[in-house]
Amino acid sequence: MYKLEQNKTPLFDALISYVNNETIPFHVPGHKKGLGVDEDFKNFIGENPFKIDVTVFKSVDSLHHPKGAIKEAQILAADAYGADATFFSVHGTSGAIQAMIMSVVSDGDKIIIPRNVHKSITTGIILAGAIPVYMTPEFDKNLGIAHGVTKATVEEALKNNPDAKAVLIINPTYYGVATEIKAIANLVHSYNIPLIVDEAHGPHLAFSEKLPISALEAGADICAQSTHKIIGAMTQVSLLHVKSKLVDTNKVKQMLSLLQTTSPSYILMASLDTSRRQIALHGKELLKDTIELYTYAREEINKIPGFYSFGNEILGKPGVFALDPTKLTISCRELGITGDELEKILATKYHIQMELSDFYNVLAVGSFGDTKENIDLLISALKKISEEFYGKKTPLQDFLDIPDIPESKLTPRQAFYSSKVSVRLEDSIGKISGEFLMAYPPGIPILCPGEIITSKIISYVNQLKSAGLYVQGTEDPEVEFIKIVTDSL
Repeated sequence: MYKLEQNKTPLFDALISYVNNETIPFHVPGHKKGLGVDEDFKNFIGENPFKIDVTVFKSVDSLHHPKGAIKEAQILAADAYGADATFFSVHGTSGAIQAMIMSVVSDGDKIIIPRNVHKSITTGIILAGAIPVYMTPEFDKNLGIAHGVTKATVEEALKNNPDAKAVLIINPTYYGVATEIKAIANLVHSYNIPLIVDEAHGPHLAFSEKLPISALEAGADICAQSTHKIIGAMTQVSLLHVKSKLVDTNKVKQMLSLLQTTSPSYILMASLDTSRRQIALHGKELLKDTIELYTYAREEINKIPGFYSFGNEILGKPGVFALDPTKLTISCRELGITGDELEKILATKYHIQMELSDFYNVLAVGSFGDTKENIDLLISALKKISEEFYGKKTPLQDFLDIPDIPESKLTPRQAFYSSKVSVRLEDSIGKISGEFLMAYPPGIPILCPGEIITSKIISYVNQLKSAGLYVQGTEDPEVEFIKIVTDSL
């Protein structure tokens, strides 16, 4: 399966060698292997993390100019994931996504993207100076979440924008829903442009046949993965994979170097090295156990009155080609309480913290670290919450239809750097927005910077507020005011 020996951890080994040699540090960081750190913090953390918290020198290599241990660790990661080249990101998946975008588009280039992208994608577009062409993802009004974009949607966007330089999709979604990515990759390549993928929630997909196909296996040219989200790496580190003749690997490296700190954490990078070894050698069986545990959880939750966790029954709906069973979306709309309320109850009363909440749902993210005991505690808590609320409140209403995407007058970069002023929402009609407006669910922006504010948008926002739904994105937390570009006054 692998060309290289995946049991190796070259970076971690180099750090352990540094420790075992009892090297005397006259380098940063200033705590000098923990001797100068606050005692309470050290007593809690332990001494070992500080011993491998080092800076750039030859024996541990340099992230920006890797020639030794880091270079070998990245080559091993590429082998494990089937990439031509893999890069470590200590700037999270946000930094990897920004570098990915800046590697394929520049000032004035069109990039086709879903409307419901993470803010890191918009940031990458602002940094690149590119022009976004938005696709509307499929929206499930019953679940209150956005799914993927369909091949037909991508095809229409490409036909209308044959001069686009790249297509970006999110796959899978935060909720574990995957689209027909292989067909989309083939379609995008017929235009001789790259498919780039925000695969933040899919670093585990390549290691089990029971999961949706990974981006690289499907033919994507470049993808960013949050290895800190699902597999064993620490928070803030991610991987960026390239497998393409359409993407310049040297440019990717250059963009990452432009964005990342020159003082990367070796603790974090070592966790990338070791988590790659773990999933490469043991991923199949670890994922098998996780999938079985979350399948059990889903089945038990669906027996509880007022709760619903979707599964294979939604396959075949637009934008739903495959599902990641390690993601557990729990709808509470039939109880008449919001996902935000459910999250707060679980956290404060039962000391159970979920990954996220939206208006209808809470989300649990499965991983190798879950246990049946903890899953059973979640199920028990949900049973008690059901007894408290089921049949006593009116179920939540269906979500409102989102207005059409408004006309764009400025690129996000132009709007970002323009002079802006805050005005009341009702006074902003016809002006150019300097901010986002988003509704949760489904997380699809109603308005993006550079777009014309319409009366339909203002009416929609007021409807959302009246219904008690979430609107956010503006600097004003109450969304009574919005910043507009002063040139549009």
